[in-house]
Amino acid sequence: QVQLVESGGGLVQSGESLRLSCAASGIIFSNSPMGWYRQSPGKQRELVATVTSGGTINYAGSVKGRFTISRDNARKAVYLQMHDLRPEDTAVYYCWTFSISRSYWGQGTQVTVSS
Repeated sequence: QVQLVESGGGLVQSGESLRLSCAASGIIFSNSPMGWYRQSPGKQRELVATVTSGGTINYAGSVKGRFTISRDNARKAVYLQMHDLRPEDTAVYYCWTFSISRSYWGQGTQVTVSS
């Protein structure tokens, strides 16, 4: 059973930083791509950042230079370090992986950035 458990969300002011964490189980973590998506009210879920099993990283243009994704295969965890947060970054952030031909999502963690 695949489980992804996010933590680290919260309420911050514009310009501040947050670090999200995701603990994974039920997958061969070192072989699995991992990532972060987000969804704001009334909007579709969108990609934030992904990292492949080989370490190739992809960022959404809106977060490039401000957010950093990383993975720790020993801890079976993926992280999203977010700097210079803006009100438009407010969303529920979901951890993601792809295993055995389907995507899996965590329950999400709320990030709210006040101006």
